[in-house]
Amino acid sequence: QVQLVESGGGSVQAGGSLRLSCVVSGYTDSANCIGWFRQAPGQEREGVAAIYTTAGNTHYADSVEGRFTISQDIAKNTVYLQMDSLKPEDTAMYYCAASERPSIVARDFGYWGQGTQVTVFS
Repeated sequence: QVQLVESGGGSVQAGGSLRLSCVVSGYTDSANCIGWFRQAPGQEREGVAAIYTTAGNTHYADSVEGRFTISQDIAKNTVYLQMDSLKPEDTAMYYCAASERPSIVARDFGYWGQGTQVTVFS
């Protein structure tokens, strides 16, 4: 089994930055891809960014391209999401998730963290 724990959420003014962390543990052979997803009330869950940990390949949603950066610290089994130039529409619960294969769609991810709230105000 894979366990994931997110942290780093909070409230920030529009234009500001936050850095989210996701610590991955357990059967990490099943966590070759780590994705960040977000969901606002009444909205579908949206894939934000993903990293294929074996090679470091990354993917971003169009809505965050150029503003968010996903990275990893292999020694710490931690994946980060650096969020810059935040907008009010980025407000959501952010989740990290693990998949065996590269993907950015939620149905492909079998393990999920509890989420961390991000609120952007103006």
